[in-house]
Amino acid sequence: MKKEFLTVTEVVELFEIKENFLADLEEEEIVCPVCQKNSPAKFFPQSELEKLRLVKILHEDMGVNLPGIEIILRMRQSMFDMRRQFDLILEDLAQNIQETFKKGL
Repeated sequence: MKKEFLTVTEVVELFEIKENFLADLEEEEIVCPVCQKNSPAKFFPQSELEKLRLVKILHEDMGVNLPGIEIILRMRQSMFDMRRQFDLILEDLAQNIQETFKKGL
C-alpha cells in the first residue's frame, strides 16, 4: 500500500538525493511539500513525488538545470490542461452529435 505522504527523510532515501537539493527545489517552488497542523515537519504528497521523479531524470540523466526543469514542468502541466480541455470539447461534440442524430430519427 502506498503512503499518502512521505517525510523529507523518506523522500531523500527513496530518490537518493541530498536534502539540500530538495530544499533548492522547494525554494524554487518546483516541488511544494505540505505541513500538517501543529507540526513543523514537511510532507510530500504523491503528486509531488511524481514531479520529483521527473526532476531527478531531467537533472541527473539529462543535465537540465533548475530553471530549465521549472520550464519543462510548467509546459508539461500546460499540456495536461490542454488535453483535459480538448477531451471536454470532444465529449461536448459527441453529445451534440448524438442529440442531433436522435432528433433526426
